[in-house]
Amino acid sequence: MTYEPEDAPKEKEPPSLKATAIRMLARRDYGRAELAKRLSQRGAAADEIESVLDEMTELGFLSDARYAESLVRQKQGRYAKRAIAHTLKERGLDRDTAEAALSALEASDETDEALALWRKRFGTPPQDERERNRQLRFLLSRGYSTTAAFKVLKIVRSEG
Repeated sequence: MTYEPEDAPKEKEPPSLKATAIRMLARRDYGRAELAKRLSQRGAAADEIESVLDEMTELGFLSDARYAESLVRQKQGRYAKRAIAHTLKERGLDRDTAEAALSALEASDETDEALALWRKRFGTPPQDERERNRQLRFLLSRGYSTTAAFKVLKIVRSEG
């Protein structure tokens, strides 16, 4: 017979799927598809995940629309509308939700946005071809079209 003191630590049961989902949502917002993927990576059954996600949605803890709007606000001014749309699609948001969130973006000119971003990042015109290419790659990596990126560099060169 083994003796175990009364105050000996007992093994904790792993948290329920619902508790895990709430804990994850408390840290940051997730879209339904992204949260389902993360929960399934923890070994939960698909039907159990769906019921927990339905409950989270009913309680207002989970909202694809709120998540999409949050992503758009976060990336606005640093990325082109096209890049933001790609991110929304990548995160598993449906087309209608993504379009609704993107409609909140001001209908401004892509070149003006790219120019504002360029001024914030660089501020001085490129001195040589290597620097010009670096600035061009920066704008392209942020989702701006080639046309807009070249227009920005042309505007900057004519100003300087």
